[in-house]
Amino acid sequence: KALTDAHLINKLLDLLQKSCYHKQLWKGDNEFIMMATEAEPLEIILHLPLLCEDKNVSYVFVSSKQALGQACGVSRPVIACSVSIKEGSQLKQQIQSIQQSIERLLV
Repeated sequence: KALTDAHLINKLLDLLQKSCYHKQLWKGDNEFIMMATEAEPLEIILHLPLLCEDKNVSYVFVSSKQALGQACGVSRPVIACSVSIKEGSQLKQQIQSIQQSIERLLV
């Protein structure tokens, strides 16, 4: 639904890099979803927002699949990924803060 502003995109990509380091990153659809608007064809991710809404999961679109891939620690573009909150995670507070920012965009 929402294409995030540049400041939030930077926070998201920073969180992705940290999540990758802490092994809390999955490519696919889990809890906290980020999708690239550059996906081609766009139809390959169109089911994700519906799935997220059905499961009450926060999601956001970012403009660059290359930046998403780099934040995920891979050299290729990534069109969708998710971050999860693990028990005792050092990133829990940061994840929840960004999740609240995304939810405010969706209202």
